[in-house]
Amino acid sequence: MSANGSGIYDARRHARDRCEEAPLWLHTVGCIVILVFGLFLVPVAAQTRPAGTVPRIGVLVAGPPPATPDWKQRSPLLQALRELGYVEGQTMALEYRFAGGCYAPIPELAADLVRLRVDVIVTYGTVVTQAAMHATTTIPIVMANSVFPVETGLVASLAQPGGNVTGVASFGPEQVGKGVEFLKEAMPGLSRLGVFWDPENPAAVIMWRQRQVTARALGLTLSSLEVPGSITLERLFAAITQARPDALVVSGDLFPSTHQQEIADFAVQRGLPTLGPKSFVERGGLMSYGSGPLGMPERVASYVDRILKGAKPADLPVERPSKFELVINLKTAKALGLTIPPTLLFQAHEVIQ
Repeated sequence: MSANGSGIYDARRHARDRCEEAPLWLHTVGCIVILVFGLFLVPVAAQTRPAGTVPRIGVLVAGPPPATPDWKQRSPLLQALRELGYVEGQTMALEYRFAGGCYAPIPELAADLVRLRVDVIVTYGTVVTQAAMHATTTIPIVMANSVFPVETGLVASLAQPGGNVTGVASFGPEQVGKGVEFLKEAMPGLSRLGVFWDPENPAAVIMWRQRQVTARALGLTLSSLEVPGSITLERLFAAITQARPDALVVSGDLFPSTHQQEIADFAVQRGLPTLGPKSFVERGGLMSYGSGPLGMPERVASYVDRILKGAKPADLPVERPSKFELVINLKTAKALGLTIPPTLLFQAHEVIQ
C-alpha cells in the first residue's frame, strides 16, 4: 500500500494499475470506453450548466448501474431524500457516475463531478472516497459505506472528521472478527480458512490483519488468497485447490455479481462453507455478518440535507452502524452437509431456506 505525502492512499495510481491488469478483455474494454466517453463529454456538460440551478448531488459508484430502466426512481437514496422533502428536478438534482466495476475510470469520474460543480458528492467504498478526495478538497463528500475511515486517512477522527469528508462507516475491526467467529461456530472442525483480499486496497489490508488476530485467537490458520487486478477466476480456483482450505471468506467488492455466483457454485461443489456479503449468501454462500443497507440511505440523506443547509463536513461526526445482521443460507448448509447449531440460528436475523 502506497501513500502520498499527506498519508492519503493514492487512489489515482491504484485505479490506473487496477484496470491495466484487468484479466477479462471485455471488462477492460468497458473500462476504457467509460473513461474515454467521460473525457470527451464532461467538459461540454460543465460548460452548458445553467446558472442558478437547484443544488446538485453527485453520486459516485464503483460498480455498474442497475439493469432496470427505472433504477433511478427506485434508488434508495432518492427515496430517502424524498422523505426529507426533496423533489428531483425541482429542489435538487442527482448526478450519478458509475465506473462499471473497474477502478480506472473512478478518478476521472470524480473530476467530472467536480467540473459539474456539484454541491455534495456521495461516495460508495473506500477507494471511491479517496478518489473524490483527490479530486477536491472543498466540495463536501458524504461516504456511504467506507471501511476504517480513520485508518485509511479519510477522516482525522470519527468525532471530528476535520476535512471535507464525513458520512457513515460500514463496520469496524470487531465486526470483521465476529463473522469469522460465527463461521467457526457453524463449523467446529474448521482449521484452515482461505481469505480473498485485495492487497492494493488499504481497507482490505486492515481487514486482513484483523482476521489474522481473530484467527490466532480461534486457533485457525489463514490461507492468503490475494485478488489483484491480474488474476482470473481460473487462476483463483486453482489457488483455492492448491491451498486446500476448509472454508472461504469472500469480500463483496472484489468481484462482479456474476463472478460471485461462479465462486458460490464452485465453493458448494468443493464442499467449502463461505462467509461473505449478503448478496453472496443469496447466491449460494453459507453466511454473512454485517451492517448491510439497513438505515444507510436514510443516514446518508441526512448528511446531505444538513450539508445543503449549511453544515460543514468537518463538524459532522462520522456514524457507525449500531445494528448488524447475521444471515444464514440453510439450503447451502444442507448441500454442504452442515448442521447449523440452534444457538447460531437463534442469533440469525434472516434464514434463507
